[in-house]
Amino acid sequence: MSGRVNVLGVGVSPINMPMALDRLDEWIARGERQYVSVCNVHSVMECRRDARLRQIVNHAGMTTPDGMPLVWLARLSGQRHVSRVYGPDLMLAEMDRSQKTGHTHFFYGGRSGVADRLAATMRRRFPGVRIAGTFTPPLATAEELCNPQTASLINDARPDIVWVGVSSPKQEFWMACMRPLLQAPVLVGVGAAFDFHAGTVSQAPRWMQRGGLEWLFRLVTEPRRLWRRYLIDNPWFLFELGRQKLGLKRYDLG
Repeated sequence: MSGRVNVLGVGVSPINMPMALDRLDEWIARGERQYVSVCNVHSVMECRRDARLRQIVNHAGMTTPDGMPLVWLARLSGQRHVSRVYGPDLMLAEMDRSQKTGHTHFFYGGRSGVADRLAATMRRRFPGVRIAGTFTPPLATAEELCNPQTASLINDARPDIVWVGVSSPKQEFWMACMRPLLQAPVLVGVGAAFDFHAGTVSQAPRWMQRGGLEWLFRLVTEPRRLWRRYLIDNPWFLFELGRQKLGLKRYDLG
C-alpha cells in the first residue's frame, strides 16, 4: 500500500488509465495473481462500515480512483498525474489493447443473458478480441458462489483476465475468496459495466461523468435502488473527509 492516497482509511492507487493498463500487462506477463478493486465514494463508505471489506480493498493489487472525488483528492495530495480509472472505461481500454497483446477474457456476472450479450458486443466492437467464456451466477452470497466448481469452469477456459460484474461489495468478497482458487493472473471487479456495455442500463453522459455528477444521473434513473447510497453516503463522506483533513480523526490503512 506504499504511496497510496489515504481516503478515510482506504488506500487509493495514484494512477491513470495508461498506468493501470501497463500494470495489467506486467501481471499477466509475470503470471502474478492479483485482483483489482474500482473505488468510488460508495466503496469508501462501505469500507468504513465493514473492516473486513476495507482490508480486502486495501490488499488489492490496484484500488483504482473510479470516482471523480477520489481523483480530485489524489491531485490535492500532490499526485497531479492521477486521472479517473473508471471500471467501464478500463474494460474498454483493455479490450482495445488486447487486440494487440492477445490477452484472453472471461465474463463472470450479470443477470441472465447479460454476460453473453456483453461478449457479443465486445467481439463486434473489438474484432479479434479473445473471449474465453462467460458465466452468469445464480442468486447467492459471495461465500456460496466461491466454490471449486466455479473455479474449475473458469480455469478450464484459461483466461488472462476475469471480469467480475456483480454488485459491490459482493464482488470484492468474491474476488478475495476466489483469488487462491483461480489461475487467471487478474480479476477485475467492474460492477455495472456489464449492464452499461451490454446496453441494459443507461450510462451518464460524459459531461456529467467529468464533472463528478454521475451519481445524480444514476439517482434519477434508479431512485428506489440507489437513494440511500447517494443521499446518505455522500453527505456522510463529506463529513468524515472534513474530520480527516482537519486532523480531528485519524484513519489508518488496514
